[in-house]
Amino acid sequence: MKIRLIRVIRVLFKKIMKIVIAPSGFKESLSAEEAAKIIAKGVRNILPDAEITEVPLGDGGEGFTRTMMAATGGKIHKVPATGPTGKKIESHFGIFTDDGKKVAVLEMAAAAGLSLVPKDERNPFATTTFGVGELIRAALDKKVDKILIGNGDSGTNDGGAGAAQA
Repeated sequence: MKIRLIRVIRVLFKKIMKIVIAPSGFKESLSAEEAAKIIAKGVRNILPDAEITEVPLGDGGEGFTRTMMAATGGKIHKVPATGPTGKKIESHFGIFTDDGKKVAVLEMAAAAGLSLVPKDERNPFATTTFGVGELIRAALDKKVDKILIGNGDSGTNDGGAGAAQA
């Protein structure tokens, strides 16, 4: 049955050989880039001649900055920050150039995301966005003209008060 289905798919797609794979990430398991590569590998197993374009998408959460840097040719900057539980972590933001202007991209997930909060410490009243403010400050130190912040994947509930304090 499986082999017959694969043959049917190959016949149907014989003339349609351009495929765009555009997934978002899978929370706490795969980034958008990893998901795109795995899906593409599966498609190539069935349609080895297909022209496949991988376009990982971001919803503003985990992976948003890396996806934006890949799309714009920007650069990731690693910086220390305060994680959502108050412990120091290594975080990041990106910078790309658009029409001569330096644009910083950061994501809340990189400093206050749910994946940074151990399961036994998931209490949104005890977590902070302070690290997000530190990322904003680090981006401003690079003399950027604009800052884009992806707000998905928060492990906090302080309404940005921590970010404002930083």
